[in-house]
Amino acid sequence: MKNSEVATEVHPTAIIHPSAELGVGVKIGPYCVIGPDVRIGDGTRLESHVVIERYTTLGKNCHIGASAVLGGVPQDYKFHGERSFLDIGDNNIIREFCTIHRASGEEESTTIGNNNMLMAYCHIGHNCKLGNGITMANMAGVSGHVLIEDKVVLGGMAGVHQNVRIGKLAMVGGMSKVVVDIPPFMMADGRPIKVYDLNVIGLRRNGVAPRVRAGLRHSYKLLYRSSLNISQALSRIEAEVESSEELTYLLDFIKNIKCGHHGRQREHPRS
Repeated sequence: MKNSEVATEVHPTAIIHPSAELGVGVKIGPYCVIGPDVRIGDGTRLESHVVIERYTTLGKNCHIGASAVLGGVPQDYKFHGERSFLDIGDNNIIREFCTIHRASGEEESTTIGNNNMLMAYCHIGHNCKLGNGITMANMAGVSGHVLIEDKVVLGGMAGVHQNVRIGKLAMVGGMSKVVVDIPPFMMADGRPIKVYDLNVIGLRRNGVAPRVRAGLRHSYKLLYRSSLNISQALSRIEAEVESSEELTYLLDFIKNIKCGHHGRQREHPRS
């Protein structure tokens, strides 16, 4: 264990495996349990009763709330004890009683990016990939193999089905049942979930130009507020809307959904 002379603090009741590595200025609260092969980056702070299981890496300046459990074995019948990982980036806030599981599959990883906030009681399942700047409100639950891209917002108690992909800057309403992919820049809600608007505020806050926002607005109307089917709407968008990086990303996302199963592009069709 690397115990820096620069204000690394470990409460005397904490249990830390000798192979764990602690960075500079790490603070470990009362009754925490840190397992083998764990790495904790500089300036990260753990409140009381946090459990960090084997093969977990925490980045710099993270704040982990009381009784969170990180790196637990996956809830997956296919898991048979193989070495797999949980990798968490920098500047993440993971509040009390959150659970994040490491991956299923030899040398596979569950990965969390930077600058995310997971509010109390959230869960992230095995093999998930989360980007940066994501907000998950209290008790949101994410099943295995889900991809959540940058700056997505999940409302409280939203439930996300396995293999779902949620595009960047999408917003999902609280208590929603997310069983299909949610395209980028969209606001979605309900049981079953439906897209109901464009995330205009999010686009503005992230500096998307007015002309691009106007193109995305027109595209949204053709996709979700017209009598056109998806193929017809895509053809109209490509013919009528000025090209942009954001538009190309949106169109590629929607086209890829058709390659998957039950509206989930990450789920392969079954024979």
